[in-house]
Amino acid sequence: MGIVTEQRKARRGDQLREHILWTAKDVFLEMGFERASMDVVSARAETSKRSLYAHFESKEKLFLAMIELVRGLFLARLKMPADYGDDPAEALVMFCGRYLDSLHYQPTIQMCRITMAESARFPEAAARYFDVVFAEAEARLSAYLATTFALSDAAGAEAARRLLGRVLHPRFPRALFGLDPLATRFGDEKLTGVDLGPIREAVAEVIGSLEARAGSARAGDRGSG
Repeated sequence: MGIVTEQRKARRGDQLREHILWTAKDVFLEMGFERASMDVVSARAETSKRSLYAHFESKEKLFLAMIELVRGLFLARLKMPADYGDDPAEALVMFCGRYLDSLHYQPTIQMCRITMAESARFPEAAARYFDVVFAEAEARLSAYLATTFALSDAAGAEAARRLLGRVLHPRFPRALFGLDPLATRFGDEKLTGVDLGPIREAVAEVIGSLEARAGSARAGDRGSG
């Protein structure tokens, strides 16, 4: 009975910790780090400050844990390029479309602004958020391009950066600086709220350049043979 009781307590503890994190996410997004307080988090989570501090010993530790929660949510929404279908061109379009859609989601932009504002205080949190929002997306795209088009790792990374540059500019900077409206709800699977036309053009250009490079390499091999 003692083991069962402890397991139940652990489950309740895990559930409370997750509930606190989701509540803290909303509080930090609404108020920013400086204005947010543990009092507000505990009140909105409907738990005691004692329970709150039992899971997170400081507002700083809570903020860092919340960043990890957001990282997981972002990557789960983004998925991998191969998850979007067997046709490489369409998979790339949909992956980049989902990525852009995710970056235009209001909480994503708010978190970008918060981590930028607090980068001096929390360089690790800023680096972790940058990693998931930019570096991880590029890494997933780079690996897919390298595998699909038989590229070296360096060539895959270069193609990924070129494609993402086309996809993000100027849409992401405009969203970050408040020049374009942000989505308050996450988009549907078909990305009906995203203009895929420019993304299709960017994907077609990158694939065309990769195929042209491969053709030149094959011609060179035949000439040397």
